[in-house]
Amino acid sequence: MDLEARSLQPNVKDVLLAELREYKSDLNNLKSEHKRLASANSNQAARDDLLESGMVDAMSVSANQRGRLMMSTERLNESSDRIKESRRTMLETEELGVSILQDLHQQRQSLLHANDTVFLLLKVPYRLHLLTGKFEGKDERKRLMRKGGRKNK
Repeated sequence: MDLEARSLQPNVKDVLLAELREYKSDLNNLKSEHKRLASANSNQAARDDLLESGMVDAMSVSANQRGRLMMSTERLNESSDRIKESRRTMLETEELGVSILQDLHQQRQSLLHANDTVFLLLKVPYRLHLLTGKFEGKDERKRLMRKGGRKNK
């Protein structure tokens, strides 16, 4: 185009060469802009590739963490169940202990009453007190006879 414009008449030639210079300048600007955008797109593509691989890594890490969290939750639930079962066993054992203590108390009361009754019936002047380990004499026997052979509870 440049050669054709130079071969024309001088008045047309100057106008066409000016337009040609303008077109060449526009073309160079467009080429440089294209290169800039193409490199930005390739950088963006590379960046997207990196991010996608990072997301895959993040997803696998997240799945791994989720798995560990689920296992920990399961172990925690099992431990809670064991604690509940232990608590239930403890309460049953405590209830059985209370029942045994009540039975022993009733048996103790029966033995003390029987001891007092024997003391009154045999009219033994002295006896060994079951709780204190001391001997009791006639005064104690009189007190028991007044109460009808019953001890205070």
